[in-house]
Amino acid sequence: MRTQTCCEVSPAAVAPDELGHLDVLESEAIHIMREVAGQFERPVLLFSGGKGSLVMLHLALKAFRPAPMPFRLLHLDTGHNFPEVMAHRDAIVEHHRLDLSVVPVREYADADPLRERPAGSRDPLRTFPLADVLRRGRHNAALEGTRGDADTGRAGPRVFSPRGESRPEHHEQRPELWSLYNSRHRAGEHMRVLPLAHWTELDVWHYVDREGIELPDVYYAHERRVVPRADRWLAAGDHAPRGSEPVEKRLVRYRTVGDMSCTEAVESAAVTVTEVIDEITSLRTGEPGSTRADARWPAAGVETREREAYFS
Repeated sequence: MRTQTCCEVSPAAVAPDELGHLDVLESEAIHIMREVAGQFERPVLLFSGGKGSLVMLHLALKAFRPAPMPFRLLHLDTGHNFPEVMAHRDAIVEHHRLDLSVVPVREYADADPLRERPAGSRDPLRTFPLADVLRRGRHNAALEGTRGDADTGRAGPRVFSPRGESRPEHHEQRPELWSLYNSRHRAGEHMRVLPLAHWTELDVWHYVDREGIELPDVYYAHERRVVPRADRWLAAGDHAPRGSEPVEKRLVRYRTVGDMSCTEAVESAAVTVTEVIDEITSLRTGEPGSTRADARWPAAGVETREREAYFS
């Protein structure tokens, strides 16, 4: 594992009148986070240890330094995690002395509010636990690292999305003209906030490169035992292989990191940030389409979870 310098802030070598693309994105995300801190009580930042949440944490620390970050970290733990990612998550939390709450999704399944999926993935089961934790903890805002390009079925996700007891409808979402955000909410409502809504996968990697953010090793090429599924590779573990499926060793990396049972690897030789950026630039397939098996499961699709109040 690399030395933990993940969220140390490096000074920007850009004059105020020469803001580049990344500077504009960073400024917008920091503005959104400060707005959340000023308008909401007990906000949380969803933190899994993946690249999106690590960028979010870096931005949050940068937004409020030298003061402590005003967000508690929350991880909905499916129990099907990459060990490298969990080790990195815990090291970052310890390094910055942060307050992390881990909510095991399995406990909800054991208590019967949820049923395990036949395919084995618990990723879509996070919907109910998230809503329940926010309600019981009186957290009226949740910051998440979802990007606008993470699903082609959703055009222009709202940065601030109010949620109440009922399932959200698209006509209830507020317009955000000229980047003016409406953070008003009624009693009993909470707000889902997406500071990275206008970022792309390449933006995230360019920002990781510029800021020197450390990521778990699974994002870079490494040898791993995998199970072939069609033209994709699933990590060998409790959920795979099935029956007589073969297990092979391949040089792979992960473009996104989530539940091991539905996150697929891509063959790659990219071992540095620059090589990863070059690789992504040459690809035509988006991140979910090439790495998420659950993107092809109707019961776990984004539109289904959107109706169930998981996404904005």
